[in-house]
Amino acid sequence: MNARDEATRSLWMRVEVLPDASAAEGALTADTVIVGSGIAGLSAAYELAAAGQKVIVVDRGSIAGGMTSRTTAHLAPICDDTISSLIDLRGEEMARLFQQSQEAAVDRIEAIVDELGIDCAFRRLDGFLFPAEGMKREEAKKQLDKELEAAHKAGAAAEHAKGVPFVAFKTAPALRYPRQATFHPLKYLQAVARVVVDNRGRLFANSPVVRIEASSQGVEVHTQNGARIAASHAIVATNSPINKRVELHSKMAPYRTYAMAFSIARDTLPDALYWDMADPYHYVRLHPGSGEGDYLIVGGEDHKSGEADDGDERFGRLEAWIRKLVPELGKEAHRWSGQVMTTLDHCGYIGRDPDEERVFVVTGDSGQGITHGALAGLLLRNLIVSGSSPWESVYDPSRKSAKAIGTYISENVTAIKNFAEYLLPSELKSVEALQPGEGGILIHGLKRLAACRERDGTLHVRSGVCTHLGCHVNWNSTEQCWDCPCHGSQFAPDGAVLNGPALSPLETAEAPVERKRRHG
Repeated sequence: MNARDEATRSLWMRVEVLPDASAAEGALTADTVIVGSGIAGLSAAYELAAAGQKVIVVDRGSIAGGMTSRTTAHLAPICDDTISSLIDLRGEEMARLFQQSQEAAVDRIEAIVDELGIDCAFRRLDGFLFPAEGMKREEAKKQLDKELEAAHKAGAAAEHAKGVPFVAFKTAPALRYPRQATFHPLKYLQAVARVVVDNRGRLFANSPVVRIEASSQGVEVHTQNGARIAASHAIVATNSPINKRVELHSKMAPYRTYAMAFSIARDTLPDALYWDMADPYHYVRLHPGSGEGDYLIVGGEDHKSGEADDGDERFGRLEAWIRKLVPELGKEAHRWSGQVMTTLDHCGYIGRDPDEERVFVVTGDSGQGITHGALAGLLLRNLIVSGSSPWESVYDPSRKSAKAIGTYISENVTAIKNFAEYLLPSELKSVEALQPGEGGILIHGLKRLAACRERDGTLHVRSGVCTHLGCHVNWNSTEQCWDCPCHGSQFAPDGAVLNGPALSPLETAEAPVERKRRHG
């Protein structure tokens, strides 16, 4: 378990997916090698293995131990950034294809649950969009009318509703979206991974990929362990792609989102998905517990990764918001955060790498990582096995959007600001002043040093420069890791890579010795 997972624990993390998976060793062969074992990687492995392919999955950590374990597992095919915004950016036809594909992803999860008899609390339920706190009813009604019209244009079922079961919102205008869904993501992936293994697939944990070589004949994936995996195709499903240095990353931005789970008496609230119209918005769902109780999961308080280190305050605001709406809420059971990669036009990048014929990528979940992941299994299976997919144009990684140029500029300002921060003074006066759980940047000569003290007192000093493209990292006291705000890389306190696109750890550095002044 890494330091980030020790700091916060999601409701799902008590479940391990294939805990006995070994590290990759030696020379291996496959039809398709998949880098990353979250919902996207395992869905692709499942679909390709079912099509008769020999697949190998490799992950830098435990199987399904990355961002998929930090989801809130809403299976909502409704565009996370509103359908009306999607239509504005991509047009009605693309919005219809997006809706169709996202619904197909949820249908596919449901079919696999039924086929395998997976006990993962999958259920269909309604989703409700309701006004933000303090929003005027006339403005809310106007926006809801716009979203209802957009939903119908995109082929999504929706209708006006009156009220949601929260204090102060019981008569508020709302939209109801039928046939949404939810489940326990890791219990689902437990069963999926076992089927992949039963179908001659091989899953390797603790095998960081350091290089992907591609040619017209095939690909070869190299791991830090020294393994070499030769295959006809490769899929890079690593949240933020590790095989691309600039192009895709400039079309995405990493955001951190926060979630909490509370105990709640059964039947206190109707079982549904709820999200409000705030910016950033809040989202709520229930999950079955044991005995007479359930869990209420609430999320929100998003911000650009690495641009804030106030997790406790954000958890506090999240708790205050939900307790005002649901006074019967019980004790906090879990708190965690995760990272989402937001694209310029709300659709993920799933498909053939623009520069490599035999390499495919899955990234840009845009707040819908679970549905995008299941969709990736369907779309990439069709591209690899059949050569085409009816949805490939929606998610084409090489696409450009002239209408999103303003978003492109604003999101990439982060990198410019980051490099400008090289001129700022130290956050720390000395490493000796660091308390357990604290970290910060120390300027020593021309070097930026990332210094932190683990909660057990262990001191680490590393270079403060991300090994991906040279942005500088910031300490995340909530998750006890270093975050790169430019492209989403994350590093453990000792500098080890937790999340790409970085492949190499933070460089080692020596702590400066504090000189004592002489007194004459």
